[in-house]
Amino acid sequence: MGHCYHHALSSVRKWGGAAEDYLPLHQWFDESKAITADFRHRALRHHAEGIFMLERFFGPTITISTGRVVPVRLIGEQHVVEDLGFIPSFADWVRCIRPQPWMGRAQPIHKLVDPFAVTYGASTDHACAAPPPLDASAA
Repeated sequence: MGHCYHHALSSVRKWGGAAEDYLPLHQWFDESKAITADFRHRALRHHAEGIFMLERFFGPTITISTGRVVPVRLIGEQHVVEDLGFIPSFADWVRCIRPQPWMGRAQPIHKLVDPFAVTYGASTDHACAAPPPLDASAA
């Protein structure tokens, strides 16, 4: 579909009211264009969880200018289906990410920042000693 305004016009056709009633919801979906201005921006919110996030931000319903109450989830579903043709899960998007080495290089920092981090076998006075081995006869 493309522009948020056109999604809003589509919502008007479906539920009535004015485009301005729906524009903030459709803009929320497409705010990620500020990060990457191509279709990949959709990976952040155009999925089932994104639709539920929309509901958390805007509430379960909105009251449009005509007084009609419209479920927010339906508006989110409309947006995603118009853009993608169906509602994927976040897992559907993640499966398409090609892992790179830098993505898994998390370094454990607990030993550097946690003064109570347990270091088994350490020789310092403040470190905790390794737990005693389990007594097989006690089991």
